[in-house]
Amino acid sequence: MHEWDKLFRSRSLTALVGRAVRGPRRVVFTNGCFDLLHPGHIRSLDQARSLGDVLVVGVNSDASVRQLKGEARPLVPEQERAELLAALAAVDFVVIFEEATPRKV
Repeated sequence: MHEWDKLFRSRSLTALVGRAVRGPRRVVFTNGCFDLLHPGHIRSLDQARSLGDVLVVGVNSDASVRQLKGEARPLVPEQERAELLAALAAVDFVVIFEEATPRKV
């Protein structure tokens, strides 16, 4: 699986996870802006992955990051942030969401 096979928008994630998760598998979800990916993020994602069988990472969209952190952010565009996360072995799926929180995801 290539990292671009792991990237989704929130409206398509439910169906995808439903197809991907067969049998008794635990899905873990975590989220963040991940504007500047650093070792603390990697440790946190590895820990989240250890809690289940499938790790879904929600990433705030550019508009959402601006709403949360101000007009000067994000430093890295949403697509690039999502691709970096998807390239990590611990991450099974990445979903970009528009809202300030991932509640709808």
